Amino acid sequence: MHSKLIKPPNRAGTYQDQRYVDKSKYCTFHQKYGHTTDDCVIAKDVLEKLARQGLLDKYIDSRRRKRNTEDLGQQSKTTDNSRDKGKKVDSDINPPRRIINWISCGFAGGGCTNSARKRSYRAMMTMTKSTPSQPINSDKPEISFVPKDDKATDRNLDDPIVITAQVGEPLVKKILMDPGSSTDVLFYSTFQKMKLSDKSLQPSSGELVGFSGERVSIRGYIWLQTTFGEYTDNKTIDIQYLVVDCKSPYNIILGRPSLNAFNAIVSTVHLCVKFLSQDNKVVTIHGDQKEARQCYNASLKNEQAKQSKQ
Repeated sequence: MHSKLIKPPNRAGTYQDQRYVDKSKYCTFHQKYGHTTDDCVIAKDVLEKLARQGLLDKYIDSRRRKRNTEDLGQQSKTTDNSRDKGKKVDSDINPPRRIINWISCGFAGGGCTNSARKRSYRAMMTMTKSTPSQPINSDKPEISFVPKDDKATDRNLDDPIVITAQVGEPLVKKILMDPGSSTDVLFYSTFQKMKLSDKSLQPSSGELVGFSGERVSIRGYIWLQTTFGEYTDNKTIDIQYLVVDCKSPYNIILGRPSLNAFNAIVSTVHLCVKFLSQDNKVVTIHGDQKEARQCYNASLKNEQAKQSKQ
């Protein structure tokens, strides 16, 4: 803040303190009592964005050199002690500082409500009589990737896999394949472009938790027929989409539920997706690098816009 890289929130200092607020904890960023600066999640997110932009390199480098010096001293002490006492050297002396979230909640894990997920968890943990394992279907072909599957024209960036698929009646582009997402997301702007009625939405409570911890309200859910592939080499499945109203460079995000339903395997190394068609044939869908770059640039602009507002 002294370097004028960030500004305090507009309401800084004007918050009404609660009656029993802890006066021993003060946040310099929000200029209010109740929590410390080190525990301020908003301040951490702002600092992380500045670090990604390279604006904190001089602070990070100096701290890294200091930490490395301390680690070397600590490691040498640990090594000496282990030699004297015959103990094992613990090389893992740097525990993780933060946890990065993924898109969570939704219908994966037993349902979209806490009670449904608890019932699913209790059922999973209940010790009942053992059930015989299902035999492996030997008729299904194996899915594997070979060097010729890689048809990328540029390897300078680790591009996401963005494909085109038929969702309902229209052909939808800019669909992100995200195995880290626990739900299939249909953005409300895409929902409107597909000329779907709000009356077709089924009510769904809860929120989605995004990558940086932000929460997005769910407008509802809808079942839509989704088709992978073309002509005879395709497969159509009813997918349950959660509809959310927020800005995104993508039209749809397909997560684990749909990928598992299609028996689809994503290879970011080869920038393609392989799935089993209706006839149990292995079909390959290659990602569109041009659309992936467009989405990437759009997401960068959104981050810069948010940063300028802050």
